[in-house]
Amino acid sequence: MNKIKKLFKETVLLERSIPGIVSALFILSIIAMNLLANKSISLPFDWMALDCGIIFSWLIFLLMDMVTKRFGPRAATMLSVIALIINLFMALMLFIGSVIPGLWGESFVDAGGDLINTALDNTFRGTWYVLLGSSVAFICSSVVNNEINWLVGKWLSKKKDVNFGIFAVRSYVSTFIGQFVDNMVFALIVSHNFFGWTMTQCVVCALTGAVIELICEVIFSPIGYRISKRWEKNNVGKEYIDHIKAQGGRI
Repeated sequence: MNKIKKLFKETVLLERSIPGIVSALFILSIIAMNLLANKSISLPFDWMALDCGIIFSWLIFLLMDMVTKRFGPRAATMLSVIALIINLFMALMLFIGSVIPGLWGESFVDAGGDLINTALDNTFRGTWYVLLGSSVAFICSSVVNNEINWLVGKWLSKKKDVNFGIFAVRSYVSTFIGQFVDNMVFALIVSHNFFGWTMTQCVVCALTGAVIELICEVIFSPIGYRISKRWEKNNVGKEYIDHIKAQGGRI
């Protein structure tokens, strides 16, 4: 019981410490990523498969890297768990909305209205195995990303002053590995078992997806670095950081 109380206190303290806009953007990005994952991207290569969820996936990892740098890997993982719970709740609400009798605005056309209405319902309803696969993949990749980011940052910080170079290296390494884990776990759970993908397709698509998402991280990481440095300068989250340090945790 005491452990539950301590965890609840730490969670409340963390949510009060992380800037609200970051938490909101993180949660909304996960919800939007899962919705956009229903639309595949047309590519000229049969061995490459990407979906529109990639528009937000890189942002999710960049936000985790920023939180890890300031608050530590445990905080970033806790934020991921909270976001996942909210995402599951939203998935339930969307499912309820999809089974309520009614018509979508886009279905009011001369022909094919019923088909469009059913397609939209199915899109927002989703499927259980896609939700399961994305949830497991997200948690696994979050833990991997946050731990590697912190370990690389700790190792590099011993050798030189903390600067953008260190932030970039720890972010690029953790993002590539984390994104690969995310894509691979999802491919193994969903694509391999339900879509008939071969292991070669799973590995190739996981790698290509990780490379593309890494490129996005490279482009936008300077913004993430400036924001995280501003947090340090303004002592954002000092109460949580002091609490974790007092408990002997990792920052």
